[in-house]
Amino acid sequence: MAKILVADKIAQQGIDLLKREHEVEVRTGLKEDELVEAMKGVQALIVRSQTQVTRRVIEAGDVLEVIARAGVGVDNVDVPAATEQGVIVVNAPLANTLSTAEHAFGLLLATARNIPQGHQSLRNGAWDRAKYQGVELSGKTLGIVGLGRIGTEVARRARAFEMHVLAYDPFVSNERASSLGVEMRELDDLLAESDFVTLHTALYEGNRGMMNAERFAKMKKGARLINAARGALVDEQALFDAVESGHLGGAGIDVFSEEPAVGNILTTTDKIVVTPHLAASTNEAQDRAAIDVAEQVLEIFAGQAPRFPVNVPTVDAETMSVLGPFLEAARVAARVASQLASGSLQKVRIEYLGEIGTRDTTPMKAAVVIGMLDGVSTERVSAVNALAAAEAHGLRIEEDNLPAQEPYANLLVVRVTTDRGEERVAVTNTPQGPGIVAINDYPVEVGLGAGSPNLLAIENIDRPGQIGRVGTMLGEWRVNISSMSVSPSPSQSDRALMILGIGSPLTPEQMDAVAKFDGIFSVRQIRLR
Repeated sequence: MAKILVADKIAQQGIDLLKREHEVEVRTGLKEDELVEAMKGVQALIVRSQTQVTRRVIEAGDVLEVIARAGVGVDNVDVPAATEQGVIVVNAPLANTLSTAEHAFGLLLATARNIPQGHQSLRNGAWDRAKYQGVELSGKTLGIVGLGRIGTEVARRARAFEMHVLAYDPFVSNERASSLGVEMRELDDLLAESDFVTLHTALYEGNRGMMNAERFAKMKKGARLINAARGALVDEQALFDAVESGHLGGAGIDVFSEEPAVGNILTTTDKIVVTPHLAASTNEAQDRAAIDVAEQVLEIFAGQAPRFPVNVPTVDAETMSVLGPFLEAARVAARVASQLASGSLQKVRIEYLGEIGTRDTTPMKAAVVIGMLDGVSTERVSAVNALAAAEAHGLRIEEDNLPAQEPYANLLVVRVTTDRGEERVAVTNTPQGPGIVAINDYPVEVGLGAGSPNLLAIENIDRPGQIGRVGTMLGEWRVNISSMSVSPSPSQSDRALMILGIGSPLTPEQMDAVAKFDGIFSVRQIRLR
């Protein structure tokens, strides 16, 4: 019988499930010192979001085997420390999918029909039928930004309301969207065509404040915005201004840049429906989270693989000794190829050349998926949930094992195919660390060790002076160049590719300025990390 400590309040169903087979102690509200003391003899620790599972707490668990987070994320768990200690971390990523989708759709209905405003008006003694006249959903166009699990559930509900559904998600194939009755669009096109726009994407540095004044101006006059994803996706002042000016017909907001959001500008107008981060707050979601983690704890104690592991190793130590040095290269290859690609994703092909192809390539495949989805998935993508995440996104992955190619003992090639063509990135591992050795048909030398996290890939006419002009302009912008690789095309005698490592990313205006140089065919920016 194992000892299990429940350090945050979870649904009783989960506790009852554990008590059938193990000793369960519920002690909530513990400070770090108290939790460290309580960890002695504990084999499973279950938390929600309040308790911080620090390295100190984990190291105090002398027989700790599993940490279970009864919720979607693991932000309050030191996962690297748990991994170092051999502790399995699991969570419940599906628990609030339906609750969040339903809440987002509830906000959509509320904004379309002015339900909260009408309720408050009648409570105040008025009968303002004309003032709160709304619009029907049937026949309207809904634009979904992020077609993951929650976005997919919203799409299903919108179709039931006879809405025309569009989606923007660079990592969802047209086939996957079509199976849901959804049409894929570029973001700006989606904004221009949609009567309602709902956000269901993860937050990462590249999309912080993505819904800003410029994007609101591109939306239909009278359109409405729904956000039950992440508050920082929206420039709140710009949204307020767009609604108050009448350009937008309203908004429904459940998440804010800072919470609690009492006094937030979005709460000061009755043209915006606001709720205090309630999307996951249902009895069913909390029950599911508790049951999901309780069942996984039982699975682990029974020697089985948990359903939603965060950090479980997948192959034996010998295989990892061969593949380990290539995992970072594989991740970077996918990240670079996905950023070079444009259009709707169709498939990803991974080619293993040399000894790496003779091993269990599951970790390499997972690393490629992480490179493709890290930062854009609504869930944390790790080595143990990468393949499930790929399946959830409808990401089609092909693999092939090929003989070694001189002069490399091992080479990994990632090909990303979209409806606009294919991008190919080849990487290997050297004594200096992982590096890119080819982009499409250009041989390059781009080390990934201590170099810049930002690259510029510039395809230009192969003639003197091109590098100097670009370098001069970057110097005027005070952008440092940390590395350079220049390669003529083997197949097109008049073209060359220069790869520049730069100290800071260029703005869209700076990118446009470089692209306007005579003799430059394309300019693309890549973030390695």
